[in-house]
Amino acid sequence: MSPTTSLHELGSDALDSVHLRGLIDERLNAFLDAKRGRDTDVHLVSLIEHLRGFLSAGGKRIRPLLCMVGWHAAGGHGETEPVIGAAASLELFHAFTLIHDDVMDASDTRRGRPTVHRALETGADPTTAERFGTNSAILLGDLVMVWSDELLYSSGLDQQQLVAVRPLLDAMRTEVMIGQYRDLLATGEPNADVERSLAVIRYKTAKYTVERPLHIGAALAGADQSLLDVCTAYALPIGEAFQLRDDLLGVFGDPSKTGKSTLDDLREGKATALMAHALRAADPGQARVLRSLVGDPALDEAGAETVRGVLRATGAAEKVEQMITDRVQRARRVLDEAPFPDEVRKTLDTFVTTTTLRTT
Repeated sequence: MSPTTSLHELGSDALDSVHLRGLIDERLNAFLDAKRGRDTDVHLVSLIEHLRGFLSAGGKRIRPLLCMVGWHAAGGHGETEPVIGAAASLELFHAFTLIHDDVMDASDTRRGRPTVHRALETGADPTTAERFGTNSAILLGDLVMVWSDELLYSSGLDQQQLVAVRPLLDAMRTEVMIGQYRDLLATGEPNADVERSLAVIRYKTAKYTVERPLHIGAALAGADQSLLDVCTAYALPIGEAFQLRDDLLGVFGDPSKTGKSTLDDLREGKATALMAHALRAADPGQARVLRSLVGDPALDEAGAETVRGVLRATGAAEKVEQMITDRVQRARRVLDEAPFPDEVRKTLDTFVTTTTLRTT
């Protein structure tokens, strides 16, 4: 059966993102319902509901959607339920990374709502609430990572599929942890090393958000290495563009749309390509402004606006926009030659637009 034929037989909803998000959310809710139904422990139930609230607060379901796209790209056909379960397990793993990331960044909001560690502080003894919320969020994150494995292995995949996907899943997990560690090493002191910032992006975002989900879906359909290589050639530039846009939104975005503060990245001193380009082009006075304000945990909106002024004046924001454009063009050139069904190519082209021109 050819990839095009299988997509035709699956119908018009096969790559409809709204339809797929609905299927993913149904699977996630069914998994949590089953967990709650099996155990009446009031504390476990509380953690489940915190997780359910976090999952329902938003999120684009990018990783599970790309997993499904990868499956279709490799000619996946037949029963989709096991693949949907595998895709949903990626969203649970993503929830784990976000919960822990917010703890490490001491973030107060995510998707316009209190972060999990802040939500868990509610009702705790005021004298220990912050520590309780942080420690509880770490434990919940650990639990969600374990559950991501459980969902994968209970999804109905056959042994051949599990053997194919396990090395990719292991690689993804290692890469995102290394990316996070690289980010921690670079955070706090602005520097002019653009390549260093791109290395963080590649591991923490490009591989984790785009490449590995496509690989995992394709592997579930029996893809060979040559097809995985095409997925990589598309995924890495678009994954980098995605994070570069995120870095711009983290400084210049509208919090009412992004659900995130525009102060957090500046207060933490995130070593982004945006900041590296600014320091490369800055005159001594501008460099002093950046080094004195970026990384200051007490930075206020007035100080942030001063930093934004330097980022504009040095041309750093324009340079990052050009980096995004270059990567978009590279990804689209790959799509033009990719041995994917037309529906898959169109979906991935749309993904280019929605992830790099987004305002949220």
